Amino acid sequence: MRYSPILVQPMREDLTRIGFEELVAPEQVDDVLGTEQHSLLVVVNSVCGCAAGKARPGVALALRNAKVPRKLVTVFAGMEIEATARARSYFTGYPPSSPQIALFAGGKLVHMLERKDIEGREADAIAADLRTAFDRHC
Repeated sequence: MRYSPILVQPMREDLTRIGFEELVAPEQVDDVLGTEQHSLLVVVNSVCGCAAGKARPGVALALRNAKVPRKLVTVFAGMEIEATARARSYFTGYPPSSPQIALFAGGKLVHMLERKDIEGREADAIAADLRTAFDRHC
């Protein structure tokens, strides 16, 4: 199911205005996730409440850290279905989740926050978890 583009635009902008590049086609996903050797943060964006109130604000807070990923990309679940599926294919060992936040370093998945790690937590706790991962891998 694809959502209304008008509905999701503000949700997209929560990430694009802080430096995220949207990947809307599977080929774009492969061009980035298949080749990037520097630190890379991938956010599977979503319309759900835990994305709006926890994941996106938590990511924004985490990016205020001294060490941050070199590249920031996002796919939108429920919109770019094929691109989202391709991104998730790089999340070896993790089932699909919306939202989902993956940190790669040296071309390898090194840290993952799934929906179960996001819902029920506040944005500052998610940010703290990400900052720890950034300090370790970026």
